[in-house]
Amino acid sequence: MLKSKIDRRTVLAGTTALSAAAILPSHASAQAAPSSGTSLPARREFVVRGAHLLTMDDRLGDIENGDVHVRDGAIVAIGRGVQAPGAETIDGKGMICMPGFVDTHWHHWTTFLRPVMRADDPKKTYFPVTFGLGVHYTPEDSYRAVRLGLAEAISAGITTTHNWAHNVRSPKHADAEVQAMRDGGLRGRFAYGPALGMPNDQPMDLADMARLKRDIGNDPMLTLGICSRNIDGNNTSRGAINGAMAKREWSHARELGLPITLHTSGSASIQLLNKEDLLGPDVQLVHPLNTTAADWELLTKHRVHYSVSPLGEAGRSGEMQFPELVQAGVMVSISIDNVTAERCDCFSCMHMMQTINRHRTGGKVKITTKQLVRMATLGGAEDLGFDKVTGSLTPGKRADLILVRTDRPNMRMIGDPYDALVQLATPADVDTVVADGRVLLRKGEFTALDFAKLEADGAQSVAALKAKAKWT
Repeated sequence: MLKSKIDRRTVLAGTTALSAAAILPSHASAQAAPSSGTSLPARREFVVRGAHLLTMDDRLGDIENGDVHVRDGAIVAIGRGVQAPGAETIDGKGMICMPGFVDTHWHHWTTFLRPVMRADDPKKTYFPVTFGLGVHYTPEDSYRAVRLGLAEAISAGITTTHNWAHNVRSPKHADAEVQAMRDGGLRGRFAYGPALGMPNDQPMDLADMARLKRDIGNDPMLTLGICSRNIDGNNTSRGAINGAMAKREWSHARELGLPITLHTSGSASIQLLNKEDLLGPDVQLVHPLNTTAADWELLTKHRVHYSVSPLGEAGRSGEMQFPELVQAGVMVSISIDNVTAERCDCFSCMHMMQTINRHRTGGKVKITTKQLVRMATLGGAEDLGFDKVTGSLTPGKRADLILVRTDRPNMRMIGDPYDALVQLATPADVDTVVADGRVLLRKGEFTALDFAKLEADGAQSVAALKAKAKWT
């Protein structure tokens, strides 16, 4: 049985101005973008009853046999015995109810390239395939790939994602990915990036970033950022720029108020960013490998965030150094990265981080299972700037939540729910997914999404791309 961490009756209710943003008209894209024709399910009033609530809200704690009341897309009450006359009931008995996972770095545009990959053929691994086919993408291809990635995210319990779009080939491609995010129903950030293979001395489309910033406006489900090319100091590496180009692009982003994210390749990039005075709290770095104590001090000083992609990074050379970052006080979040050679599985990401920490530090750096769940939920929301609206089960926040079953063989007879989520759970245990009050997954099935169509569309795009690239 699950053990409650409080034993007093707790009923809290609240409303905030967030509720007023529950139902807003969709924003028209500036340029024609594809559409799936699948409508999102309507928001409705309901109560999740009898679940073990992991609120991730320090004031509320964990509540055994608790209820969550949702109306107009917002959490209006949480506790035991919540009164909600007329509201639909979602039975949460035997389940963990928690905030949806928040992914902080995912190249959604690569999603449907999975069939082309071959693990043991160096000519058909991630980089050769994405570079070989990515330069031929149409806006329709971008739309289809992102929709397919978002569907996989939903099935695995992710309700917020960071679409790291480092193959924006034109304004129409940008619009297509943004439209896919809106059609998918998840909360997220679209990180506007370069076109794959563009010259290192050519800036990204700065004017179109400003245009898209205006188009997105105050959309409560979507924000805009940029994903910078790597920085190597000499402007010669594939897909890398020098400090001068970084200053040009980052200055424009900062004038627009856009957060910045980039991949790093060890200590040299961090030291160069510091030398160019580019580090700051609006910067998220990805892949903490091969860094030094001097780097951790700089990151802490400048309040830089770090996104960890455990499943992919565990197979790379160098040490995964998130324990040192946590110890230094750097904000750490969790990401999927891509689903071409890995799977969308935040449970495995947390488990991998627990295992790597034990292996590397022998327990000297204490990272609890609750801390790991926090990194995957509220920590991710803090990284992306969504923590005022999501990341915890808090009255007044938007209803982004999931139910995780505990009746399957791998989850039976669990003790601590955080241990179970990190060490035992799988995406197959995700029963229900709610994003902004919309029930997108129920009893393990999509409620409105036509996955077969998305898959067929993706296969059609892959066939066309292979033909264009003369891929054998």
